[in-house]
Amino acid sequence: MHKVLKKYVPESAASPCFELIKQNGVHLKVVNERVTRHGDYRRLENGMHQITVNANLNKYRFLITLIHEIAHLVAFQKFGRHIKPHGNEWKYTFQQLMLPFIRPEVFPLSLLPVLAHHFKNPKASSDTDAKLSLALKQFDEGPDKTFIFELPYGSLFRIYNGRIFKKGNRKIKRYECMEVATGRIYLFQPNAEVEQLR
Repeated sequence: MHKVLKKYVPESAASPCFELIKQNGVHLKVVNERVTRHGDYRRLENGMHQITVNANLNKYRFLITLIHEIAHLVAFQKFGRHIKPHGNEWKYTFQQLMLPFIRPEVFPLSLLPVLAHHFKNPKASSDTDAKLSLALKQFDEGPDKTFIFELPYGSLFRIYNGRIFKKGNRKIKRYECMEVATGRIYLFQPNAEVEQLR
């Protein structure tokens, strides 16, 4: 398991991650990409704790996702199963578990201030924090991506499932975009990855 972890997390984070996994009795599964989530935690019928994390994540996002999911398990054990999944108890637990990793031996210096800001009040998903999401995406492999905030007003774009939208105005933090086929309005995070059509 330790050798496997080195493939997915920064090298200096592999041993502490392995200890957290062992200490909490986690069965870790690295799975194919799921568009709607980076990872999840589930207590199985046999009492085991299963955490899945997408294999396609860069090392820094994989580490954050793994600790995010372990925080669910630890928070449920410490505070009971009736807490909100991303409530104050989970936030506190996530902050405490993540703190030992927010250092230059684990993350690039450019990410540290963004992480420090994010972990003052962690969100349910790292993608919800646009600054953190964009900072992490610079370490992704593969072709350059286009984000909604980069598109001109009125541009047409396609999302991962093939649906086509027209970019509209920004409303507070998100963009109102009209689905071309239905005329319905949807809200998009500025850092949503899309394929520009024109």
